[in-house]
Amino acid sequence: MALASPLAFATEEAKEKATVFALMGDHYHNADIVRTVLTRDIVKDMGISVQMTNDYTSLNAETLKGHRMLIVHRDGRIFPNGGPFDGGKETVHFRGKDIPIVSEPPLEPRIVEMMSWMQPHQGKAVRDFVQNGGSALFFHNVTDVGSSNADFRHVLGAAYAGHPEIRPYKVRVKKSDHPIMEGITDFVVTDEQHFMEYDKDPAYVLMESVNEDGLHHSHEGKDLGTTAPAVWAYEYGRGRVCYLEPGHLLTAHWNPMYRKLKQNAVRWLLRQS
Repeated sequence: MALASPLAFATEEAKEKATVFALMGDHYHNADIVRTVLTRDIVKDMGISVQMTNDYTSLNAETLKGHRMLIVHRDGRIFPNGGPFDGGKETVHFRGKDIPIVSEPPLEPRIVEMMSWMQPHQGKAVRDFVQNGGSALFFHNVTDVGSSNADFRHVLGAAYAGHPEIRPYKVRVKKSDHPIMEGITDFVVTDEQHFMEYDKDPAYVLMESVNEDGLHHSHEGKDLGTTAPAVWAYEYGRGRVCYLEPGHLLTAHWNPMYRKLKQNAVRWLLRQS
């Protein structure tokens, strides 16, 4: 008997639609890693059904209908002609080495085109879904989507402002009197520390990321310092929203305190706490 795939496991108990619809994976973030995370932390540990996909075109009002929560763990970019060879260079970086790209016959000239995938109707679908009582859990690089779609940004509450190289940083408690923060203390991950333009009330920020080595991050010529919002949560219309910043590396997702934080967030978003 063949073993069920993580995707099949996530959806087999849903009679009509799963509790959660999850969109994940992009050029820089492997969808299978995110699927592994959601399957372990939400499906297996919490017994919550999740329909998972990396098909960004499937996010629309009809798809969201019948689900209670949306998860997005991907950025806002697509490369219609294929992504760059390690940033468009004539080498590929692999296991610490720059390896020249050789092809006989030679490769045809190619323009690497990057564009935003989210269309106006998709941003409106997300906004209507949460406004009317659904919940949304946003991870890591999803702030990039907020840079290209006004409706989505209004729900998320932020837009991308870059990140430094992968390095250790602390996720520090800023506000503890929220159900999501039950049992949560400061923790450290090695990951991309994402910075953003945060639009909402500062009182909604529950945790912040800080580089304790004093390493600053600059974006578009502006010094953003060492600290950024890392966790926020708020009511949005009849629905709820939560953003969790770590998530580039699987090891960050496996941090025991971060796993607890994610599960607390899911319970709050689904009104189980």
